[in-house]
Parts: sequence; C-alpha cells; structure tokens
Amino acid sequence: MEPKTTIPFHETEEQAAKLQDIIATHKETRGALIPILHEAQEVYGYLPIEVQKRIADGLGLSLTEVYGVVTFYAQFSLKPKGEYKIGVCLGTACYVKGSGDIIDKIKQRLNIEVGECTSDGRFSLDATRCIGACGLAPVMTINDDVYGKLTVDEIDSILSKYTA
Repeated sequence: MEPKTTIPFHETEEQAAKLQDIIATHKETRGALIPILHEAQEVYGYLPIEVQKRIADGLGLSLTEVYGVVTFYAQFSLKPKGEYKIGVCLGTACYVKGSGDIIDKIKQRLNIEVGECTSDGRFSLDATRCIGACGLAPVMTINDDVYGKLTVDEIDSILSKYTA
C-alpha cells in the first residue's frame, strides 16, 4: 500500500474575501464563533488550520479556543472532503446486514481510511449513523445518490460511475 498524500491547503482570492466578509458580519455578535465556523466550512468544505487562525485573529480569540470548538462538534471537519462524499451507514440494521464489509471494500479500493480524502480530491469516506433507510440496509450515499441493499460485489461498479 502506498503512503497517503496530504492534500495541501489551497485558497482562492474569492474564498479569502468571503471569509473576511463572514468574520466582519458576525464579529460584534455575541456567540459568533459557531456561526462563523459553519459559514467558513461552507466556503472551504472543511476547516483547515489556516482558516481557524484567521477566524481566531478576526475575533480576538486564541487558536486553542477555536480549535477546541471545531474538534468538539462533530459537524465540523478538519479534513477536506472529496468531490464525491461517500457515507456508509453503520447503524444497527446496516451493520448487521454487512455495512462493515462494504466500508472495508471501499477503503481497500480507494486506499483511504474513514475520514480521509483521496489524494486527487475526488472521493472522501465517512461512516454515518442511521440515515432512516433501514429497509434498504446496508445503505451507502455518494453525495445525494442513495444505494441500498448493497453487496461488496457492487462497490467497484458503483465507484466506477464516478470515475468515468
């Protein structure tokens, strides 16, 4: 297995300007940190340390305070997400019906672990909790596409649709 490549932080001028606007809009509002983090994550897709530093500086907070909030709440991500966000349900019904094997196959095929993104930025993989489609267990989503009653043998052909 080849070593994982970390995707370097890349920012456009438009993203930088949006972040400055977000900070300026909320700066004087009490409890502004969480709304700013949500909006920043919408702009970048995740919250890299460079963005956290700018938010901390803009709000007069320490990086430790900002990082503490980012790592406390599950909705914030420190790692980039891929163009295609894969979620495999590990809720009880899905897990009993083989979602653990599904996630293992995806990890092997894409050479990434849960929470990581492929080095080309195309795919990211997350384990999710119940998505409410227990009758279709095991279930996987790729962005807004839902795949149910999956078997390990289907994974290669499904992923191939997104690499064509």
